[in-house]
Amino acid sequence: MSAAPRLAGAHYTVAVIGGGQAGLSISHGLRERGVDHVVVEANRVGHEWRERRWDSFCLVTPNWQCKLPGHPYAGSDPDGFMVRDDIVRYLEDYVAAFQPPLVEGVSVTRLRRSVDGVFDVTTTAGGFTADQVVVATGPYHTPKIPRMAERLPAGVEQFHSSGYRNADQLPEGVVLVVGTGQSGCQIAEDLHLAGRQVHLAVGSAPRVARFYRGRDCVAWLDDMGHYDKPIDVFDDADAVRMRVNHYVTGRDGGRDIDLRAFARDGMRLYGRLTGISGARMEFADDLKVNLDHADAVAESIKDAIDGHIAAQGIDAPAEARYVPVWEPSEQPRALDVTEAGITSVVWSTGFSRDHRWIEIPAFDGRGYPMHWRGISNVPGLYFLGLPWQHSWGSGRFEAVGRDAEFLADHIDAGRRTADVCGVLTGAPADVAPALPIG
Repeated sequence: MSAAPRLAGAHYTVAVIGGGQAGLSISHGLRERGVDHVVVEANRVGHEWRERRWDSFCLVTPNWQCKLPGHPYAGSDPDGFMVRDDIVRYLEDYVAAFQPPLVEGVSVTRLRRSVDGVFDVTTTAGGFTADQVVVATGPYHTPKIPRMAERLPAGVEQFHSSGYRNADQLPEGVVLVVGTGQSGCQIAEDLHLAGRQVHLAVGSAPRVARFYRGRDCVAWLDDMGHYDKPIDVFDDADAVRMRVNHYVTGRDGGRDIDLRAFARDGMRLYGRLTGISGARMEFADDLKVNLDHADAVAESIKDAIDGHIAAQGIDAPAEARYVPVWEPSEQPRALDVTEAGITSVVWSTGFSRDHRWIEIPAFDGRGYPMHWRGISNVPGLYFLGLPWQHSWGSGRFEAVGRDAEFLADHIDAGRRTADVCGVLTGAPADVAPALPIG
């Protein structure tokens, strides 16, 4: 790879902040369009996958959905699921393939916009300026652990899901996992398969079957256009953006995650964790409601697939519907961690956004970026890699490239408009990024 671009004192047409799949995708698009730019990555390419995922981690979407611009999956197992190290290699190969103007190991600590519309970018390697900026740092910045965790007895070791690696990392004894999004369910399964006694606080996340009627459910949903459906067709777009993903796994070729089966086999299930007082943990009485809700969502997806198969006249094998393998005979409301022998807690409670380094009024009252398809309310400032930025596939390998291509087209069109305006009318170049192009 060529020498890293200079930052201190430099000026670029576009600065891309973040060198993950989103930042690399927009860099590929900008390079194809001949737009001068730099990509600044705080760590190494693939850091999130390399350092904040457990040893058995793998994608929950099939490999064929990995289609970054100019770099579709080309391996021998398109219907399989890349494991953690393969994901890192996929990104590293992407960098090697088109050699973006990438600077690694440099953090952006401040982003401001001057009165003349130029962006001032402060980094740990010096400051530089840019006409436009793409924030491609994603939404998962700071591990989120509830304040009630501080009340646990000092002898109980605590981990966030981003710091979990494997069962051997935890002290001997019983483990409590809090949260049943994708991470919580997969970590609970990992511990269960390792022979650990697991207690699991179950939330309201939905689930989806891995396979149905002869195919991966993702393949059916892709054919049905679900991953292309834009966010603006939903009446409750803001709520949709905040939805938790369905839990399922790609482990060992892919399978369902059935919390009822775990309970049947010895895992202890509870409702949502609502409080901690010393060694006493308290739970809501919503375990049955949450399990039933997860099953109902999975079955509704099967209903939609059945409807698609019938409407299209597709020859697909019939399949019996799911029958619950376990029902809670009671809904325990409390647990004494000392009496239960719990020595560690894994908090699978997600992440919070941290955009405090962006000193620009581009956020709503919740701190969420105000944008349309990544184009913010501030001329020249863009966001990329957000969940549901435009569609269900946004923020994933499946569609982040499409979002990047859209923004690359917008940026390039704005640049060309600015050039024409400057020549014909003497208009300032910073007018163009505000135009509704594309």
